[in-house]
Amino acid sequence: MEIIKKLEWRYAVKKFNEDIVLSDAKIEAIKEAFNLTATSYGLQPTKMVVVKNKALQQQLAASSYKQQQVSQASHVLVLCRETEISSAYIANYFKRVQQVRGTSSDILDPFKEQLTASFSKKNEQEIAQWAINQAYLILGNLLTVCAAVEVDACPMEGFVPAEYDTLLGLDKLNLASVLVMPIGIRADDDVFSTFKKVRKETVESVIEIA
Repeated sequence: MEIIKKLEWRYAVKKFNEDIVLSDAKIEAIKEAFNLTATSYGLQPTKMVVVKNKALQQQLAASSYKQQQVSQASHVLVLCRETEISSAYIANYFKRVQQVRGTSSDILDPFKEQLTASFSKKNEQEIAQWAINQAYLILGNLLTVCAAVEVDACPMEGFVPAEYDTLLGLDKLNLASVLVMPIGIRADDDVFSTFKKVRKETVESVIEIA
């Protein structure tokens, strides 16, 4: 299948071509893919910041343990979590369901009440971890989508979230950074692009139960 070839093509880029800027069409496709990715309960407790500003990227690179992919990339994607999942947040989700699907309150209210009650029993750390899990789920999907449209990427956990939050003003938006992914086009002299992908044999990593 074509998607398998694309996944074999992708790797975590170590050096981007700084002269190439991704097209608006490819950026829009990635933004839509982010928005369409499945999340728990459909609540979308995440937002994505798209940075295309070389001066700011230089600052972010300093807060990424000097990983230069952040400054070299065409764009830098920052996956963030909502810092507050309140009853009002959950209610707004169900309002959106009504707007899009026209589902009656009689059908939605029991689920809304159940979900609100469930989250009211979780502490702040539990809700934060739940939202962080959604960001990782999204990252995996974005890596596949980037490969499908031949956009190179480098997923990163290695950065200082507090410094990113300050530089991007995320605290004012009730957001906290979780993951970073510079995207662009690989440099011709990135030697990692020629390395064979190291994975277990599929039969070793997949268990089939018939």
